[in-house]
Amino acid sequence: MNKITGITMAMGVLAVVSCGTKQGTGSLIGAGGGALVGGIIGKLAGNTAVGAAIGGAVGAGAGAIIGHHMDKVAEQAKQVENAKVEKVTDANGLEAVKVTFDSGILFATNKADLSAASKTALANFSKTLKENNLLYVDIYGHTDSTGNDGINIPLSNKRAQSVEAYLKSCGVSASQLQKVVGKGSSEPVADNATVQGRKENRRVEVYLYASQAMIDAANAGTLK
Repeated sequence: MNKITGITMAMGVLAVVSCGTKQGTGSLIGAGGGALVGGIIGKLAGNTAVGAAIGGAVGAGAGAIIGHHMDKVAEQAKQVENAKVEKVTDANGLEAVKVTFDSGILFATNKADLSAASKTALANFSKTLKENNLLYVDIYGHTDSTGNDGINIPLSNKRAQSVEAYLKSCGVSASQLQKVVGKGSSEPVADNATVQGRKENRRVEVYLYASQAMIDAANAGTLK
């Protein structure tokens, strides 16, 4: 493949991503696009960590149905206090929802035990997951750069696991909960040189995305 062809293809894929994002429908994969195109879109969108391994192509109509469903999921999640809700794109080029909890709200400094207030927030959040039981869920714990990996990675792991365990205790199905990972300080979202930046970096991120069952339901036109 020459450089001109490669650039042209990349621009075409970016145009698809742009249109799908602006429309807010999730219809990023055409009927002939299949999982390969979805994977390319996911990488360009920077969200390759989430997304079920799909068994076949996702039609544009199914993508739109999933996007509409995720719009409703995002609105439900916005009712949870102390949670930042964003729409993102998963590894299949489908719309997903990212919910970020400030670790300062969930945990005391250097602790992995949930506070009473955070339990209330997570109990409310669990209602969204139970009402949308075809969602898959990934949970990622993050710290600031204070300390070293020997401290930060185990702490972020324990925090992610604490969130997982409490959601299960609220009745969320274990089959919905997929990846539960502590990433330490490896993925900062702000400047660790400032107090505010370190605060933003101490967080737990929860991704809600389409399972294979949801994709199948969307392809069949039965997902509401």
